[in-house]
Parts: sequence; C-alpha cells; structure tokens
Amino acid sequence: MSDRYQFVDMAETGRAAVDTAFANQVAYCRSAEAPVTARIVAALATLLKHPDSEFARRIAAWEGAPLADALPLRAAGGLHALHLSGGAPELAPIYADSEDINDAAVVAGVVRRHDAALLPWLDGPPQTNEAGRSANFIAAMLWLVDQGLPPHFECLEIGSSAGINLMLDRYHYDLAGVQVGPQPGVMGFAPEWRGRHPPQHKIDFVGVKGCDVAPVDLTDPAQALRLKAYIWPEHHVRFGRIEAAIAAAEADPPDLVRMSAADFVEAELAKPQAAGTTRVLMHSIVWQYVPADQQARITAAMEAVGARATPDRPLAWIALEANRTLHLHELVVRHWPGGAEPKMLGRSHPHGAWVEWTV
Repeated sequence: MSDRYQFVDMAETGRAAVDTAFANQVAYCRSAEAPVTARIVAALATLLKHPDSEFARRIAAWEGAPLADALPLRAAGGLHALHLSGGAPELAPIYADSEDINDAAVVAGVVRRHDAALLPWLDGPPQTNEAGRSANFIAAMLWLVDQGLPPHFECLEIGSSAGINLMLDRYHYDLAGVQVGPQPGVMGFAPEWRGRHPPQHKIDFVGVKGCDVAPVDLTDPAQALRLKAYIWPEHHVRFGRIEAAIAAAEADPPDLVRMSAADFVEAELAKPQAAGTTRVLMHSIVWQYVPADQQARITAAMEAVGARATPDRPLAWIALEANRTLHLHELVVRHWPGGAEPKMLGRSHPHGAWVEWTV
C-alpha cells in the first residue's frame, strides 16, 4: 500500500472512497511514526477485496463519507480493544511489531471469530482525547496575552471526549523553558520545541467547560478501555497519561456536558462574560467530525459575538487541526477585537510530542 496521501473531497462516498480512506490512513500513520497502526489498517484494507464477515461487508459498503467518518480508525480501535482485553492473543505479534507475520491472514481470522464484538466499533467516531495537545492551547494563550488580551481565561472546548484537556489547568508545562501551571501537576509536558519559545506570562483560569455528543466517563472501566483502544499502541507514554487522567477525574470530574458542538457554543456565548476575562473556544483534532451545518453555525456565532467583543471582554478561538496536505497539525488562532483573521502560530505532532513555533 502506497505511502502517498491522496487528496480527495472529505465528503466523497462510495467504495472507491473507502479504499482511499484506508490507503490515506496507512500513509498518515506511517508519517506520524505509528507503524503498528499502519499495519493493522493495511491488513483491514485487504479484507475489503473479498469481505467474508459482516464487519468487513459493512466497511466495504459504507454509506457515509469514510474519510470524514475516520472509518479506518473506528475499525482499528475495535481490534486494539480485543488486543488490550486479551480477547485475541493472536494479534500480539503484530502489536509487538514483530516481523515475518502475515498480518492480513491474522486479522482476517480475528475478524471472523469476533465479528459481532467488532461491529459496534463502527457505530461512532473515534475518541481521540490526548492530554499532550493541551500544550498547544497553553502556548496559544500565552501568545494571546502577548497581544494584549487579559490573562484570565474562560475556556470552552468542543469535542471534549473524556474531558482530559478540560483539566489543562491541573497540568504543568515546560515550553522551551517557559514554565506554566502547578508543579509537579497531575501531568507534566515538555514537548520538543522547535523555533523561538512562546511569550512568558502568568495566566490563570476562571472556568473550563466542554461538550461532546458522546462523552466518555473516565471512571467507568469499560469506557476507559474504549478510550485506550483509540490510543495508537506505538505511543507508550500516552497510556501512562490516560491512567493519570483517570485518577484526576476520579478526584475531581471535569465539567463536561452531553451536547452538540453548535448548541454548546451558541449557549455558552449567550451567557454574560465577566470583565477582565478572555473567553476562548478551543478544540483539537475534532473539526473534521463536526457536521458542515454545525461548523457554519459555530463560525457564525463566533463572528457575531466577536464583532461585539471589547478589550475588556475579548473573544478568542484556538484550533489545533489537521493539514492533510502536510500530514501535520496546525495551531491557528483568531481573536476579537483586532485579530479576526486566522493566524497560524505553529505546527504540532498530533499527540503533542513536538511543537514547531513559527511566530
């Protein structure tokens, strides 16, 4: 399977789009240093040539847009859950990245034996919660303060999943020597920093709240396993982070509501904003999962409220989302008043391993 990413309409449907989605996911995983996940996705793709299970047939005949729906990662998550739970020990050599294995044959056998258990994994999008991305949010807030916005942040997050990034005020960050947050913190992040360090300022949080259409309860072992299944197995440090997040959520649950992204943003923006605070919408690796009509509503709501923003009650929008041309994720910020045009602050590894600061 090619390592080249094919650029197609995210809304494209049909069998050819399914094949492209799987090929693109393999290329994307390899570029993100996730060879095991690439192997699993490539093996799943071979099943679609002659599907002999309900799981494979449903994937091959996918009615939605497979790239926008992250269909390959839905399927890969199901297999990873079987591996993590010990339900399919024959997958262990693949997850150990052992050589001389017929990945396609192993995966085909597992799918046939666990067809019914795998089918529900196709019913919803992956939960790609990752605490490491919060370093990008913090760096963007430091930049916003440098632009003259108040350092007291009221944060609103869409696509919060289990709310791991809603606990960003409990983490410690070392951003090229710029220290932010409590020490030692529930977790500590020191991403490889490329470029100039971000501005140095003191910031604090007056509120952090998020939404998800299917929020995950970290304190429920079954739901926590589902979240772990979406962690790419190559990224071992992320499993330690999820355990730390579970402990933090048990001690003090994040403020997370079940709600659509557009409804949440409109409702929260309608509430009074305290003077001297910066209200900020933030999200990471979620925009592609938000339906187009909701994207339009969110954008319209932000721009309408932004038009009324004042220096004492500013509005900001921080987004860490995929640039599929570069196989990288871009940190883009807008703020009102004064900075309504999108400003790219840098690029980032999808799970926060490094940040390339470009301003």
